[in-house]
Amino acid sequence: MPYIIGIVSALAISVYATALQLDRDRAFYPTVLNVIALLYILFAAIGGASGRVFVIESVIGGVFIVAATVGFRGSLWLVAAGLAAHGIQDFFHGSIVANPGVPVWWPAFCGAYDVAAAGYLAWRLTRDSVRPASVAVGG
Repeated sequence: MPYIIGIVSALAISVYATALQLDRDRAFYPTVLNVIALLYILFAAIGGASGRVFVIESVIGGVFIVAATVGFRGSLWLVAAGLAAHGIQDFFHGSIVANPGVPVWWPAFCGAYDVAAAGYLAWRLTRDSVRPASVAVGG
């Protein structure tokens, strides 16, 4: 059930963002990836994890934050790849780090969400619905 809920949630949020034209701006999906990257750190805080767990989760999250940043400034294809990679990481997360705050259902939900969101963004990029090319940032 977490897989179904993750897929349906990703598609509902993505279609909603498209309907409101929130995702016509290249910042939408990088922001989603940034938030997703921080959730395991939040779970570590909720679960009272050790400093070692915080460091591991921060390094993992940092990789995805870099992908979101570079993808925002360059190609949104990197953001789609980052979302997909995070989804794959969700399925292996428990074998990488034992984070006591992660709900049992979370990896399945988040993995399905991430992969579905990546697929939707890739679909939008192939339709030229979202500006994939680099844009000047900050003047």
